[in-house]
Amino acid sequence: MTLSFLLTLIALGFLGAFVSGLVGVGGAIVMIPLLLYVPPLLGVGSLDVKHVSGVTMAQVLAAAAIGAWSHGRGAMVHRRLALTGGSAMAGGALIGAFASRYVSGRALLSVFALMTSIALPLMFVPPVAASTRPSTGTHFSRARAVVFPGLIGLASGLVGAGGAFLLVPVLIALVRVDVRVSIGTSLAITGMSAAAGFIGKAVTGQVPPWPAMAVVLGSLTGAPLGARASHRAPVALLRIVLALLIAAVALRVWADVLLHR
Repeated sequence: MTLSFLLTLIALGFLGAFVSGLVGVGGAIVMIPLLLYVPPLLGVGSLDVKHVSGVTMAQVLAAAAIGAWSHGRGAMVHRRLALTGGSAMAGGALIGAFASRYVSGRALLSVFALMTSIALPLMFVPPVAASTRPSTGTHFSRARAVVFPGLIGLASGLVGAGGAFLLVPVLIALVRVDVRVSIGTSLAITGMSAAAGFIGKAVTGQVPPWPAMAVVLGSLTGAPLGARASHRAPVALLRIVLALLIAAVALRVWADVLLHR
């Protein structure tokens, strides 16, 4: 690995983690396309889809853990929901990560594109009102908190995404949790899911160590800075940023799946 490739990966890890802390996603919604397209565009190196999947899972694990800790200090993590949804999502992610070894690169990209397409319309469902004590006063359906994260975890384990970019709108629109609590709680759930997914990817040899360490290094400062900015940003702005990110990535990845690969 060249120095220029290493520095590029560190910078991309910082950017992905900042977005993670800002809008409550694990970072994969931007990390997967960034790792696939930016290094070849700059002429510094390249990673294939399966290695991108493994590196992204490592980054998501680091970014989600740091982001959840930052949001948790502000009482923006619903602990009971995080434990329920996180256990279900982790189980799905572990199964998906092991299965991804036998899935083609184009199929993995197709699953990722489908996930972004499902997430986008959910962003336009009106959110519930914020509670006065978000970490303890938010009620939720236990069945929904198991089924939806479990399915998201399965798809996330396949493509190396933490799944928070889909989990956040699902928590808002279907589980009916307010926006700020959804952001913090999604990071806690994603951290559990990413840990299981990372184990599956690592055991099956899909995590190249040096690229993964470079991206995680960049994440260490990006995630807390993004979380700090999130606490100051209006809720409507956070929803708009996340919706625009999802739309842009969905268009780019679908174009790649249908036209180029």
